[in-house]
Amino acid sequence: MRKYGLQPTNRKNTQNYMRKNTSFSFVTEIDANVEKYIRQNRDGEMGILPLRDNILFPGTVTPVAVGRKKSLKSLKKAEKADGMIATFAQKAPETDSPGQTDLHTTGTVCKIIHLMKLPDGNYNALLQALNRVELETLTDTDEGLYGTVKAIPEIHREEEDMELMVTTRMIHERVKVLLQASENIPVEMTEFIKKMQPGVFLINFVCTNYPFSTEDKARLLAEDTDLGRASMLLQFLNYEVQLAQIRQEVEAKTQADLNRQQRDFFLNQEIRNLQAELGNTDELSGKFDDMSQLREQAKGKKWSTQVGEMFEKEVVKLSRTNAQSPDYNVQLNYLQTMLQLPWGEYTQDNLDMKRAQHYLDSDHYGMEKVKERILEHLAVLKLKADMKSPIICLYGPPGVGKTSLCKSIAQALKRKYVRISLGGMHDESEIRGHRRTYIGAMPGRIVKSIIKAGSSNPVFVLDEIDKVSQAGIQGDPSSALLEVLDPEQNMAFHDNFLDVDYDLSRVMFIATANDIHTIPRPLLDRMELIEVGGYLTEEKIEIVRRNLFPKAKTNNGLDNQKGLKIKKEAIEHIVENYTRESGVRSLEKQINKMLRKVALDVAREQPSASTHDGTGMTINKTIDNAEVERLLGKPIFTRDTYQGNGFAGVVTGLAWTSVGGEILFIETSVSEGKGGKLTLTGNLGDVMKESASIALEYIKCHTRTLGIDPRVFENYNLHIHVPEGAVPKDGPSAGITMATSIASALTQRKVRKELAMTGEITLRGKVLPVGGIREKILAAKRAGIKHIILCHYNKKDIDEIPETYLRGVEFHYVDTVMDVWDFALLQEKVANPIEFHFEETKNEAKT
Repeated sequence: MRKYGLQPTNRKNTQNYMRKNTSFSFVTEIDANVEKYIRQNRDGEMGILPLRDNILFPGTVTPVAVGRKKSLKSLKKAEKADGMIATFAQKAPETDSPGQTDLHTTGTVCKIIHLMKLPDGNYNALLQALNRVELETLTDTDEGLYGTVKAIPEIHREEEDMELMVTTRMIHERVKVLLQASENIPVEMTEFIKKMQPGVFLINFVCTNYPFSTEDKARLLAEDTDLGRASMLLQFLNYEVQLAQIRQEVEAKTQADLNRQQRDFFLNQEIRNLQAELGNTDELSGKFDDMSQLREQAKGKKWSTQVGEMFEKEVVKLSRTNAQSPDYNVQLNYLQTMLQLPWGEYTQDNLDMKRAQHYLDSDHYGMEKVKERILEHLAVLKLKADMKSPIICLYGPPGVGKTSLCKSIAQALKRKYVRISLGGMHDESEIRGHRRTYIGAMPGRIVKSIIKAGSSNPVFVLDEIDKVSQAGIQGDPSSALLEVLDPEQNMAFHDNFLDVDYDLSRVMFIATANDIHTIPRPLLDRMELIEVGGYLTEEKIEIVRRNLFPKAKTNNGLDNQKGLKIKKEAIEHIVENYTRESGVRSLEKQINKMLRKVALDVAREQPSASTHDGTGMTINKTIDNAEVERLLGKPIFTRDTYQGNGFAGVVTGLAWTSVGGEILFIETSVSEGKGGKLTLTGNLGDVMKESASIALEYIKCHTRTLGIDPRVFENYNLHIHVPEGAVPKDGPSAGITMATSIASALTQRKVRKELAMTGEITLRGKVLPVGGIREKILAAKRAGIKHIILCHYNKKDIDEIPETYLRGVEFHYVDTVMDVWDFALLQEKVANPIEFHFEETKNEAKT
């Protein structure tokens, strides 16, 4: 083994070394038997010694601490036999009784040089690693571990091989660099490696003794060639050299920071002494009190290192500012604002789906889409805790409960609730804050609201976002909101006053709006739009019964009047005849007005209060329609009802308005004249006028189908009118209604009884789907309609309406105007139909 650079020693030196219990391998004299074993590649059945955290490479001598009883038995038995034992490293050092699967498959056969008992009762074994072997079988007995191993031959290159020579020299250089950078390597090992010549033994020596991980050492031992093992070792050493350099740089920087802090401390102490000499002790004391309080409060903040450095820099700046200067209060206000922000503080979300559903249902009736979206967010949050909060925009008519729904969402999630009103906001600084160069500078309303909430994940309501003023001399607030409402940007929201980034990604922003068309498009694209439509009459009745009536009783001092009730018919009477709105704001006012009258009756001790129990008037009354009219006066509004089919050209259509669905009548009359004239009245919009023109042209193209004499268009004029002329009307949904009205007027045929329709038409006679179906259907049902004609594409809208609201109404789905006429127009003509006369007929009569 002298060709590997082994140096001779003796048994006495070996014992002295083991008593010192040093940790690195060293080289000893190898007898002739060892040389024979290396040449023969020792294998077969022998004792197995599992090692917890090291791997022995061929040619090295290593002391091994022996603590397990079975390992000690295996060593003693092997020492008495031929002195050979196979060592294999454990995959997990904490395993006490390893099996074959717990050991690396590649190990080394070792010669037991010496087994010695130490003063503490443990044993040390000095092992000479010989050749590599592969573990084939392992048997666990009371006398220790035994197994069968198979030799793995080494593939050696010549010592003069240029590539191997260069690689080993580079390894030698890297090791020297690491020895200089490390303070934990023993001096003996350092001196030994410096004197060692580059070669294959150096490779195995470094592999055994350098503190690589066991996994890396196993990969090195598994290499069959000297060059392969050397190349992999060089790669590992290069990585360790880089780590050592980085470690030195960090230590140097840390030492520089400590020196700078000591310097600043002494300078501040000198400043304090000078201020004391000048007599400014009170000012100085107050200033240092401020700084000490600021630093004390900063210790508990969970901000980033960058923010902490910025804070400390500003505290130092405060210490250098004269306490009588205006800048001192600005600086102090800035630092206090930073401390008031809840950096990294979050409330724990309540992810109980049933609880959230209960809160949402108890406070608001209907609004199923909004509630479903909130529950979806809860479900995803339950599965993915670090999910970014959604940015939602609830839009719809006034009074439908958008803002109050946001409060319920906060209660359902158990989050803090904050709200800012954006209506009329015209200054960008209200969003981003003012720069500290201005006197009276302050943070924007976003940051101030976060401070008010006290957590970094509140439910944040941006109310009336559609009423933000557009760009002006003081900036564009809507553009400032782009950063707030962009999930990719708001994780680093920049307030001009703070001048550091603040994370808003966990905030649940909910914007509310009445008209999304006034919101700038870039801002609109950043929000998830959810429409909160108006309430149906049936829904309003439930809202009054569950919420508004009990709340109004409490507001008017009648909450203890258990006998005061209201009939369902009376609620419907108020909804239909005293309000005209999509929401329930006016309805709530009418309910409060009615109960104020009742409270007045109680206060006056009118006969309506039947008994007196000594604590106040007790009312036993159920409010009906007559009582509603007594308390509120005569009805303010009236709704249209179906008027029969006795007139030709009168067809019932369905319309959607901002306050719900309505029925409307399309009336067509025919009069003699020059012909070809179409008159449209009723305050119709351009789209509705176009629908009338399309309907007339389609009828002209299909006169033969309808049995109309084409000469009628040359001798008669048409007049289409939609009643309630003071109310503007527009939209394409009256297309099939106008076509049926014109056809009925020209044919004098009756329209099917109790029929209404809605749908857009094309010049080809196709019927297209329209919106607002839910509101239209319920309006038709209230008016007594039994049959409704719709485009077949609107069937999906009907499927979403609860079955309760559809009872008593039959739906007829069509594709073309012909389908509409086939069902809507009866063969029977109206009473006293118009007889059409033409010029030829008049001349013949004169003749």
